[in-house]
Amino acid sequence: METVSMSMPNYSYVFKFEEDFAEKERRQWMSENWYVCMYYIGAYMIFIVVGQHYMQSRPRFELRNTLALWNFFLAVFSIIGTMRTVPEMLFVLRHFGLHHSCCVAGPSFVQNNTVSAFWSYLFTMSKVPELGDTVFIVLRKQPLIFLHWYHHVTVLIFTWYR
Repeated sequence: METVSMSMPNYSYVFKFEEDFAEKERRQWMSENWYVCMYYIGAYMIFIVVGQHYMQSRPRFELRNTLALWNFFLAVFSIIGTMRTVPEMLFVLRHFGLHHSCCVAGPSFVQNNTVSAFWSYLFTMSKVPELGDTVFIVLRKQPLIFLHWYHHVTVLIFTWYR
């Protein structure tokens, strides 16, 4: 197994909340509380069934502006998260290559980089409110395809267990 010397990308500014992020404690909490993820998924699946049944005899909601605002905030969050994590991604690719970034087991750069750790954690936690995408589909009486809800369920599980 190869040995890797760990240095960090150069960020122009690190915020206090990023610097103080306790990555190991958050990772441990998620590992010890994996069932919380399953509660969210269970509630989500129940909402789909009950929500669709409830909406059968009711008119669809017109949520165009609310949906636009929802998508705007999700997009802003994604842009900020991307801006904060891309420097590390480029650093790893430049200094260690694609193979190392994807295939080599060993210490995680995220464990040593509180900026990427913080934004990776928020990315994982954002999967819970993103289940709300389905609320718009159900309330607007749009067709809910298997791929939509399957994607939300599996992405929440995969990111929780990262």
